[in-house]
Amino acid sequence: MENIQEIRDKIRHSAAHLLAEAVLKFYPQAKLTIGPSIDDGFYYDFDIDITFSPEDLVKLEREMKRSIKRNTKFEGKKLSKNEALKIYKSNEYKTEIINSMPDDEIITEYSHSNGNFVDLCRGGHVEKTGQIKAVKLLSTAGAYWRGDEKNKMLQRIYGTAFENQEELDNHISLLEEAAKRDHRKLGTELDLFSISSDVGSGLIIWHPKGAFIRNKIEEYWKEEHIKDNYDLIYTPHIGKSDLWKKSGHLDNFSENMFSSIDMENNDYYLKPMNCPFHIAYYKNSLRSYRDLPMRIGELGTVYRYEKQGVLHGLLRVRGFTQDDAHIFSTPEQVVVEFNKVLDLTFKIYEKFEFKNYKITLSTKPEKYVGEDQDWDFAESVLEKILKERSIDYEIDEGGGAFYGPKIDIHIEDAIGRLWQCTTVQFDFNLPERFGLKYISGEGEEVKPIMIHRALLGSVERFFGVLVEHFAGAFPFWLSPLQIVIIPIADRHLDYCNEVSEKLKNANFRAQVNDSPDRMNSKIRQAQKEKIPYMIIIGDNEFENEELSIRSRAGENQNNIKLEKFIERLNNE
Repeated sequence: MENIQEIRDKIRHSAAHLLAEAVLKFYPQAKLTIGPSIDDGFYYDFDIDITFSPEDLVKLEREMKRSIKRNTKFEGKKLSKNEALKIYKSNEYKTEIINSMPDDEIITEYSHSNGNFVDLCRGGHVEKTGQIKAVKLLSTAGAYWRGDEKNKMLQRIYGTAFENQEELDNHISLLEEAAKRDHRKLGTELDLFSISSDVGSGLIIWHPKGAFIRNKIEEYWKEEHIKDNYDLIYTPHIGKSDLWKKSGHLDNFSENMFSSIDMENNDYYLKPMNCPFHIAYYKNSLRSYRDLPMRIGELGTVYRYEKQGVLHGLLRVRGFTQDDAHIFSTPEQVVVEFNKVLDLTFKIYEKFEFKNYKITLSTKPEKYVGEDQDWDFAESVLEKILKERSIDYEIDEGGGAFYGPKIDIHIEDAIGRLWQCTTVQFDFNLPERFGLKYISGEGEEVKPIMIHRALLGSVERFFGVLVEHFAGAFPFWLSPLQIVIIPIADRHLDYCNEVSEKLKNANFRAQVNDSPDRMNSKIRQAQKEKIPYMIIIGDNEFENEELSIRSRAGENQNNIKLEKFIERLNNE
C-alpha cells in the first residue's frame, strides 16, 4: 500500500515528463537533461538558448493539461547500456548519465502520448496521464548542470502537482502566504539586514534593527546557557593548517573551506567549524573525572564556501554564527547530558513561540568510524531517551554522520513548514584524532564521550526563520521599537515627550514620531514597520492625562492611564 508521499512522487515525476514533452513541442531545439520530483513538486532542466518567460509557463501548462486530457499510458522499456548510448548519442547530458552507470545495469526509458514522447528515466510513474489531476507551473531559474558552476547554465522550470485540485489550491495558498513572509522581502521592508555586492555574496550586514533583535536572541541564549552551567568561551576565526589536517577537515571538507592565508611560513584557514578550538581548550589542562561533565559553549562565527546557486538570504550564507557547544562526559553521565540538552532546546523553542516539531534519530551509515559497540551504545542511549520522554520520532536508517549517531529536531512555523534547527550528536572521531583523555577514579587514562550540539543551528538561519514565522511582527520583547507615540498636532508634542520618557524609564523602547506627516500617515507607517503599539495623543488625552492606544493587530483602547498601560506591558 503506497503512502501519500509515494503517490505524489509518481504524480510529480510523471508531470515532469509532460513538461518536457510540452517544451519540445514549442522548442524542438531544447535538450532534455533531468526532471525529478522534489519535496513539494518537480522541476526539469533544459539546455536552451532562451530564458523562459511567465507567458511561456502559461503556454506550457496549457499544453500539459492537453496531455493529461488525452489520458495516454506510461510505458517502460528496458535497455542495455550500449543500446541506451546509441539511442541518446546526440544528447551529451543523457550520455554522461548513462556512462556513469555500471556496465551491467539495466537502464529504462519511458514513453507516453502513444510513444510520441520518450525519455531516459528510472521510472516511478502513474499508469496514465489522466491520473495527474492537478498541475501548476510555478517559476523559472538558472541551474548549472550537476550543480557545478563550472558547467553550463541550464534553464530550470519548477512546478507542482497533486492528486486533486483542492490539495493544489491549498498548496498555492501556502506559497502565496510564504511569499508574503519571505525574510528577504521583509528584511528590506523592515530595514533589518542587507547583502552588498561590494562586500560579497552570502555575507550579511546587520542593520541596527536587525542587530538589536539578534542581540536580544544572543543575550537570552547566553543567560540560559549560563544557568545550565555551560562555560562560554571565545575562539579565533582562523587556525593553522596542521589543526585542520588533524581534525580531518582538509581531507574531508576542503571543498567547503576558503583558500588558505599564508603567514609566517604557515598556512591558516578561516574556520568552517568550532570543534577543534573547543578541543584545544579541553586539552589545555589535564582533566579528571571530577571535571566532567564539561560543557563548553560559544556563539562562534564560521565560514564555509557555498556555491553561488545555493545562497539564499539568511538561510544559506558563507559566514554565519553557530550556537555551538561541546560536552565532554563519562559514559555514566551521557543520559543526563542528552536530557539536559533536550530540556534546554524545548525551553528555547517555547520562548520563541515554536510549539510543534518533528524529531528524527539518525543511525550508523555504511561508512563510519569508531567501534560497533560504541555505535550500539550511543544509538541505544538516544532511543531510550526519546522513548522515556514519550517523544514521537522517526528513525533515519543510515542517516547518521560518519562519526556518530544524532538527533535532529525540525521546528514547525506558523504556516506549517518544517525547519531543521537543533542537532545533538555523538562524535567518535575527534576524541580519537586528538587523543582526548581524562583521569578516571581508578587513576587510569580514559577517552571521554564527546557530544556536539547546536540548538538554533545558526543565528542567521534562525533569525530568517523567525522573520518568516512571525511575518516580521516580532513578539513585544523582541521588537526593536515597541511603542510609537503619535501627536495629532504640534501642541501635543510636550505631553508625547513626557509619556515617552516615562516609558523609557520603565525600560520600554518608545519613540515620538514628531515628523510633519499627517496622523493617518504616521499610523500607516507604524503598521508597515509592525510596531506593537501606537499611542495617539490629541486634546482629550492631553487634558485628561490619558492615552489612546492602538495595537499592531488593530485593537483600540481609549482613556487609558499611563500607569495602567505600563502595568499591562510589564505583564506582557
